[in-house]
Amino acid sequence: MASTSAPAPARVASPDLTRPQLLELYYWMRLTRSLEERLVNLYRQTKVVGGLFRSLGQEACAVGSAYALRREDVLSPLIRNLGSMLVKGATPLEVLRQYMAKGDSPTRGRELNIHFGDVEDRNFIGQISHLGDMVPVMAGVTLSFKLRRQARVGLVYVGDGATSTGAFHEGINFAAVQRCPLVVIVENNRYAYSTPTDRQCAAERLADKAAGYGIPGVRADGNDVVEVYRTTKAAVDRARRGEGVTLVELMTYRRKGHAEHDNQSYVPDGEIERWARENDPVDRFVARLTGRDGFGTEELAAIDARIVEEIDRATDEAELSPPPEARDCLNGVYADPPVMPALWYREGIHSAVDRHERPASWGTHDG
Repeated sequence: MASTSAPAPARVASPDLTRPQLLELYYWMRLTRSLEERLVNLYRQTKVVGGLFRSLGQEACAVGSAYALRREDVLSPLIRNLGSMLVKGATPLEVLRQYMAKGDSPTRGRELNIHFGDVEDRNFIGQISHLGDMVPVMAGVTLSFKLRRQARVGLVYVGDGATSTGAFHEGINFAAVQRCPLVVIVENNRYAYSTPTDRQCAAERLADKAAGYGIPGVRADGNDVVEVYRTTKAAVDRARRGEGVTLVELMTYRRKGHAEHDNQSYVPDGEIERWARENDPVDRFVARLTGRDGFGTEELAAIDARIVEEIDRATDEAELSPPPEARDCLNGVYADPPVMPALWYREGIHSAVDRHERPASWGTHDG
């Protein structure tokens, strides 16, 4: 991404991140928030199909962690990780079309929100909604990297509630035993839907669960994008060296409900406002950039203007996209039948099929 040029700052507090990289982090965080704000407007106009799941207050978790990956590394996002998908190459236009269930969306209207992937180029995987279930999936993906001797890493996100599921336990245990190059990010946003963390787990630190699997567990400030990046980068580098799994707990807060329709009646009075006032990840990063890192407000304003233009253009294009065609509903559902072994025919397993004309792709009966 091209970044705004400017004279070097008087002080650079992030020796592992260059000046353009710091601006990139700001771009991805601001793009994530602005795109979700646009989706809220479309949702209220009934142009979004289904639910809207926001990451307000958690943008640093997704952006900072995904920024630690290489393009060939595989990312497994969840519904509050839009920022990670944008970092990996997803576009606002794709996201808007997907939420609006357009016929030219990534899933051609079959799926909603950010349930889509690209495993051929950008390397992010379409998610399974069931909590924790992507951990065993990514254990298998990263085991394939190890067996092929590929210097690739996988990163999978779960929430605090998912750490109490069997799928999480089985997946991370298998990955730990096999020393898979996997990083497991736990976004501790204080609520598993409407259940506070201390009501569904007795552990004070979710990172401590790592000890039971014989892997490192670290905790970081999930609302500090630079700290998220540094912590994840250390875990990614460790995985790439062949040293196995790391569990990273990111402390953050979910300032919106489980979805846009959730009124958050279960949240204590004043809690959301306090987090917004004192610990907003975008505001904190802006203060850092314009303070200790020496950036000018005009540099950030130029990025903000660019983002508005990008989202406006993408929205106009998405609204012009057609709905799915009914006749397209079966495309991509069924695969061509495989070639049937001759033994199966000899055993009479396919006698019913033999009464009908077999597709050419099945081959011929040689028995």
